[in-house]
Order: sequence, then structure tokens, then C-alpha cells
Amino acid sequence: MISKIITFIKEARVELTKVNWLSKRQTVNYTLLVIGVSLAVAAFLGGLDYLFSGILKGFIIK
Repeated sequence: MISKIITFIKEARVELTKVNWLSKRQTVNYTLLVIGVSLAVAAFLGGLDYLFSGILKGFIIK
């Protein structure tokens, strides 16, 4: 059991050396891109919600 765990850890370490890690600048750029797209989608969906709420209130009140 212990030998399997040790083998797994050694193999995981070898695989991690093969990973192509992003640079700090790329990580920051992608993070900002995700935040920007998330805010844009939130604003779009919030606008649709506001629009449809207004339409429904117009039909309910009349």
C-alpha cells in the first residue's frame, strides 16, 4: 500500500515537470479577460431582467 502511494507521488512529480505553465503576465491577462467577460454577461442579463420585469409589470398593472 505504501509503495503504491510513493510510486504515485513519483509519477505525479514527473508529469508535473511536463506541464507547460503559463507566465505571470499570461495568467493576469486571462484572469482580467474572464472578469471582463463575466461582468459583460452579468450586465447583459441584468438588462434583460430589468426590461422583462418592466414589460411584465406593464401587463400586470393594466
